[in-house]
Amino acid sequence: MNYNDQMKNRVKRIEGQLRGILKMMEENKDCKEVITQLSATRTAIDRTIGVVVSSNLVECVQKAEETGQDTEKLVVEAVNLLVKSR
Repeated sequence: MNYNDQMKNRVKRIEGQLRGILKMMEENKDCKEVITQLSATRTAIDRTIGVVVSSNLVECVQKAEETGQDTEKLVVEAVNLLVKSR
């Protein structure tokens, strides 16, 4: 799979968020602030998972259709990946 710049940038933003959270903890920031940032990071990770899975699914379905393969199994695998990630 080709991980494009959009996907990589999402992960870099998440990395920055996590560094910020660690700094907040080291500075003994309020629990609510830390939890808010952790929640935002979790949401960003969930969305990144969705982008990666959907991009991979599109790529795999296109290849499968070119070779005449059944695509239903690919869709089921993609859904299972999303479910497992939660």
